Amino acid sequence: MLIWMMILMPVMAGLLSWVIRGFVARSILLVVTASVHAGLVGWVWTQPLTPEAHAWLGIDALSLLFLSVTSGLFLVVAVYSVGYLRREAVHRVERDFEEGVLFSNAPEARFVGCLLLFLASMTLVLVSRHLGLLWMAVEATTLASAPLIGFHRHHRSLEATWKYLLICSVGIALALLGNFFFAVAASHSEQTVHLTLSTLLSHAPALNTTWLKAGFLLCLVGYGTKMGLVPMHTWLPDAHSEAPSAVSALLSGALLNCAFMGILRSHSVMVAAHLGRFSGDLLVGFGLLSIGVAAALMIVQTDYKRMLAYSSVEHMGILALGVGLGGVAGYGAMLHTVNHSVTKALLFLCAGNILAAYQTKEIQGTSALIKRLPVTAVFWLIGILAITGSPPFGLFLSELTILKGAVQTGHWISAGLYLLGLGMVFVVMMRAVLAMVFGPAPSETIMQTEPPDSVWPLLALVAVVLGLGLMVPAGLDRVLHAAATCGGML
Repeated sequence: MLIWMMILMPVMAGLLSWVIRGFVARSILLVVTASVHAGLVGWVWTQPLTPEAHAWLGIDALSLLFLSVTSGLFLVVAVYSVGYLRREAVHRVERDFEEGVLFSNAPEARFVGCLLLFLASMTLVLVSRHLGLLWMAVEATTLASAPLIGFHRHHRSLEATWKYLLICSVGIALALLGNFFFAVAASHSEQTVHLTLSTLLSHAPALNTTWLKAGFLLCLVGYGTKMGLVPMHTWLPDAHSEAPSAVSALLSGALLNCAFMGILRSHSVMVAAHLGRFSGDLLVGFGLLSIGVAAALMIVQTDYKRMLAYSSVEHMGILALGVGLGGVAGYGAMLHTVNHSVTKALLFLCAGNILAAYQTKEIQGTSALIKRLPVTAVFWLIGILAITGSPPFGLFLSELTILKGAVQTGHWISAGLYLLGLGMVFVVMMRAVLAMVFGPAPSETIMQTEPPDSVWPLLALVAVVLGLGLMVPAGLDRVLHAAATCGGML
């Protein structure tokens, strides 16, 4: 019942947002739904995690970890979006008045409605324990988030939307084929094996290894497309840079984790079938490739939102590397998932404040940030230090844990390439951000007072990023270990 509430409540609220009228009513609906969803996820933390055998829906430690990240980020984004939509409405009224067009509040309905349906579809992904249902839910996240990417109706955002739909649809089709291959592998067993996780894991040693390998490879490429692994990442920089910053925060901080969940579920089946070395080596290869290519492409970026998008590609590579290495690195990957999601959400929301003040995404056009937006500038600098793995922030701890896992398992070449990629990213991002924050102003710069509704959400995220760098709470540590075990890493 609790799971159905977490799925159906945002669905009903999303549909209701199209019926009710008025900005205030929709804002209340959005924030209340996000708060109740977060409360339900918090309630799950007090319950025993014992998914029923053969159940299509259930919550294990891996689901709980990802649900907590998704629900928490959505609540922060919901609060931030209220102020964002208010400012967007004012600007649109002014434009429509100048052009003689009657104002319509339909864009707010579309934004809030799709945002809530996006939450419902991501929740379904994370609680699915049937590979077919998980696939359907991942496809639903694409359909729910596409209108959000093209919200501004600019030619660049519409192009990014279609690119997102086409590339991710091809990728998800490959993942569907991978599920078919898993089903064929199961048909070779003497007993009837369904595509529920419990059944697959219990009968994994009896499944056909050839079909399993082919199925995992297709799932890795398919879900890896949605996750943003190189070379299937080409949709990600456009979508993340052209979407509203609040949407970009969810795309990078929550949606990529949903695709990652598909890979983890497939990898756990491979480990149970004693094929973990095969799937792990593939993950390590894609992970290192993603880190290296993202670091190289970030060197030539002049758009700070695209720079953040390529940073997401890099960190998805780090997650794949950690899972592929397993052991201590697998635990580090789970911790890194939490740290990356929170930090990247912080950075994209900061980017939203910067874009609103400077009306440009060009790095060279946003100098003297510390003088114009002092609060956002401080949070922006903190976020960049955190995302590049600087102490004492959480990403330093998780990246160090993955490095420790690589060294302990004797993957010295992987460890060296990993460090090289992290070093390149640190130099590139710090060079760009220091110029933005402390660079000379092109003209007289007036310090602005940022609206409180655009600052308080950032402060909450900064507190989490710093707090996880100083200490991992005992309860979270237990869930991280259990999640790594569910994902076949421990």
